[in-house]
Amino acid sequence: MVPRRGSCGGHAPDPAALIEIDLYGELMIAASSAVEDRLSVDRIDEVLRVVPQRHPGAGPKAQGADG
Repeated sequence: MVPRRGSCGGHAPDPAALIEIDLYGELMIAASSAVEDRLSVDRIDEVLRVVPQRHPGAGPKAQGADG
């Protein structure tokens, strides 16, 4: 039996792979609509919805910091 076109052979699609494909598509759209030759790192982070990590103890409210 030959699988139908677009069929994944009876296997459920991998949710992580689908998310990666979606993000890749968003990145390609951003790159194709950009005026500049390359996307900046900040623009790539924006498209990929990267959120800066806050490290425990960082910043003015760190434990033990006198202020």
